[in-house]
Amino acid sequence: MFSMLILFTVTLSACSINSNDKNSWNHIKQQHKVVIGLDATFVPMGYENQQGNITGFDVDVAKAVLKQYNIKPVFQPIDWSMNVTELRNKTIDLIWNGFSINSQRKKVVNFTEPYLSNDQVLVTMKKSNISSLNEMHGKTLGVQAGSSGLNELNNNPKLLKQYIKNQSPVLYNSFTNAFIDLSSKRIDGLLIDSTYANYYVNHQKNPNDFSIVHSDFPKEYFAVGVRKDDDEMTNAINKGLNKIAKNGELKRICQKWFGKNYESPLLK
Repeated sequence: MFSMLILFTVTLSACSINSNDKNSWNHIKQQHKVVIGLDATFVPMGYENQQGNITGFDVDVAKAVLKQYNIKPVFQPIDWSMNVTELRNKTIDLIWNGFSINSQRKKVVNFTEPYLSNDQVLVTMKKSNISSLNEMHGKTLGVQAGSSGLNELNNNPKLLKQYIKNQSPVLYNSFTNAFIDLSSKRIDGLLIDSTYANYYVNHQKNPNDFSIVHSDFPKEYFAVGVRKDDDEMTNAINKGLNKIAKNGELKRICQKWFGKNYESPLLK
């Protein structure tokens, strides 16, 4: 009976520590494992390739950073519109997949230092002859649910939202499905991250079939999303990012995925 009481007390104590400890970095270092949430269709940031493996720019960056701490990243595909919920519920430890910094997200997550710049662009089919945002008047726009593009669309309605059909976009769970509908003319335009748009279009059989229209939406910056108040984790990721920026590994990864077409605040 006494031994059972001890076991119960130890178990209860362990649960209390795990549930109340806001800083999870020590636990992750002990486990040598961290779970990273991502949209597994977000080419080229983090996605599942034809062989069924998770790969991408952010995958390479995460591996390079976490290798310094002898921690293995486990990449967990999630519903991108639920990314913050997954983080707060501790089903994932980090959001690391082209996660843009914005004021709404800052209220509920910690952000690391930004490591890559990004813009919102409009992708259309060249045959549609849409070469500016105001030419989307009465046209159907696609946007990914939970994306920074949707956030910018709503925050800056005079740039694009006022022109589109019903002043309301068609929401998609992934950009892959949105591109299928764009090619099939079920939508007329797609508001999307420039990193995805450039990579996707350049890897199509006929890249000239597409037009990429640049916009006046504010420049964005990608960073890693960490649970609010998880400061040790945030600091550790920041140190790792700065180290690979200084030793040239971040530049090598950028050039691998983007050639010369990239901009990183850490490499200035």
